[in-house]
Amino acid sequence: MTVTLPRLADGAELTAWDSLRRAVWLFDPESCFGVYANSAALALWGATDLEELLARDFSALSPAVRARTDRLRSVTAGGDSVQERWTFYPRGQPLTVKAMISTVALDDGRRVLLFEATETEVGEEERRAVEALRHSAGPVALFDAGDAVLFANPGAFATYGEGVGLVARFAEAGDGRAVLQSALDGQTTDAVHRMTTREGARWHHIDCRPVLDPVTGAISVLLNERDVTDRVEAEAARAAAEQKVAMAEARQAFLSQMSHELRTPLNAVMGFADVLAGAGLEPEQADHVGRIRAAGQTLHVVLEQMIDLSHRDDWGTQLDRDALTSPGSAANPGMPSAPEASVEVEDEGRAMVVLYVDDNESNQVLVSTLLAAQGVICETADDGAQGVEAARRGGWDVILMDIQMPVMDGVEAARRIRALGSEVAATPIIALTANTLPEQVQQYFAVGMDDCIAKPLNAAGMFEKLFTQASRPWREGWQAQAAAAA
Repeated sequence: MTVTLPRLADGAELTAWDSLRRAVWLFDPESCFGVYANSAALALWGATDLEELLARDFSALSPAVRARTDRLRSVTAGGDSVQERWTFYPRGQPLTVKAMISTVALDDGRRVLLFEATETEVGEEERRAVEALRHSAGPVALFDAGDAVLFANPGAFATYGEGVGLVARFAEAGDGRAVLQSALDGQTTDAVHRMTTREGARWHHIDCRPVLDPVTGAISVLLNERDVTDRVEAEAARAAAEQKVAMAEARQAFLSQMSHELRTPLNAVMGFADVLAGAGLEPEQADHVGRIRAAGQTLHVVLEQMIDLSHRDDWGTQLDRDALTSPGSAANPGMPSAPEASVEVEDEGRAMVVLYVDDNESNQVLVSTLLAAQGVICETADDGAQGVEAARRGGWDVILMDIQMPVMDGVEAARRIRALGSEVAATPIIALTANTLPEQVQQYFAVGMDDCIAKPLNAAGMFEKLFTQASRPWREGWQAQAAAAA
C-alpha cells in the first residue's frame, strides 16, 4: 500500500529528504502521529516501512515529554531552530540522538515539527542523569552570570514558559536579584519565595547555588524549585485562625475590664443618688439628686448598648450616632427605689443577715447602707478568700458575691463554698458584679450561684432578687412590702 504524503507549503515534495543519510522525520504535535520519515529515520525507529511508522499513536506522552514538545512548538514557531539531545525507545531500548528541531508548514495548513537527527554516544550515567532531569516535575534551570537561561527542563518551561530569567521569576524582583547575587558570591539559598508563574502567584521552595557550566567552565547558577503553595496557604490559614482567636480573647478581656472599670464607679454614683433621694432633702437638693440619677441612667443605657454592640463582628460600622439610643429629653424617672419600711418577719423574729464580698470600699458602703435602710444586717469581706472563711462560719441568709477581686475571684470563692460539705454549702449565692456578659453569667450558674445582679445597682431589683433567693418568710415579707409601696 502506497502512503499519500502531503507537500510543504511551498509545494516541495517531502521525498526530497529520502536520499539523506541522517534521519529526518516530521511529527504532528496536535494529532501525535508521524507525517513523514526517510529511510534513515525508519531504521532509527525500527519500523518495517513508512506505513507502519505513521500508524503508531504517540498520544500517550508523559507530562515531561508533553511539556518539552509544547516548548519546541513555542520556540520554533517564529522560524528559529533548537538543537537538543533526545532519548527515544524505538525497540524498548534507549537511543540517544542529537537533533535539530524546527517548525515547517504543510500545504494542508498544518504546522509540524521537523527532526533532523544523528546518533550520539552518551555515557550511561550521563544518559540516566539527563533523562531523570527531563522527567523531573519541579522546575530546574541553569543560568549564566548575566541571568540568561542556559538550560531549562520541561517542568521549568511548563511553569514559566520559554527563556524567563531567574530574577523575572520572582514576584518581588528584589528577592530575585538577592538570590542571584548570593549564588554569584558563592552562597546557597534555601528559602520559600513567592513566584510569578503561568498559573499566577505561587509559593516555591528555592534551592539556588553556584555551579560551573560543564560546557564553558564559567560560573553559573543552578535553580531548583518545589511548589509548596498548599503548605504555605495552610499555615497562613492556621495563623489567621489563631490570630482571630487571640483577637477574640483580647476583645473579651477588654470588655470584661471595661465593664468592671466603668460599671463599678457608676454603681456608686447611681446607688448613693438613690440613698440621697430617700434622705428627706430640700426640694432644690432633691431636684439636683434627680438630675444626677437621670444622668447616671442615661450613661448606664449608653454603656450597656456599647458593650452589646461590641460583641458583634461589625461593631465598628454599627457604633455610630444612630446606634446608641439615649433617653434624651424623654421622661426619665431614674432608678426605682426600694420600699422605705423595713421587712418584718414575725415567725423568724430576727433580721435577715447578708454576707457581702467585694474589694471596693464604695460598693461595700453603698450596699450596706441600702440593706440597713431595709433592716437587713450586712457584714462584708474584702476578697474571695475572706468570703469563703466567713461563709464557713455559717448563719447567712444570702451571700452577695463580687466577681473581679484580688487574692481569689468570686467564681472560685463560690465553687469552694459549694464544696464545704455542710448546710453552709447550700446558702444562696448571688453574683453582684459589673461582669455580666452572657458567657460570664453562664459561668456563674455553672459553679453553683443562684442569680446575678448587675452593676450599676438597681436597688429595687437587688432587693427583689435578694428576698427571692432567701427563705420563704423573707420572700413573702418582701412581696407584701413591695405591694404596699406600689
